[in-house]
Amino acid sequence: MSDRMYPSTTRELARQRRDLAPAAQAAFDAFGKAVFADGALPAKVKQIIAVAVAHVTQCPYCIKGHTKAAQRAGATPQELMEAVWVAAEIRAGGAYAHSVLMLDTLNAEPGGH
Repeated sequence: MSDRMYPSTTRELARQRRDLAPAAQAAFDAFGKAVFADGALPAKVKQIIAVAVAHVTQCPYCIKGHTKAAQRAGATPQELMEAVWVAAEIRAGGAYAHSVLMLDTLNAEPGGH
């Protein structure tokens, strides 16, 4: 048994995933290549966005993989840290914004304010 919560990705695990669903894996790979190619946004910006989103989705594999990809695309540690702070603010803002649901429920229920 591993002492790590998340197993390391290995070539063997990647092969197993590919072998279990080859068409889906090929489609996912092609989708990723299309999404992260230069377009209206340069690849560097897309990778910085991916690092921020990976922090919100809390995917450790995405955090590591996209941090490395962002570095290869020229992102600086400062740019990546600012992106993480943006993600943190948006995540906190989402919780705060949803408080209107709680307030609306309180106000609609008997005994609400």
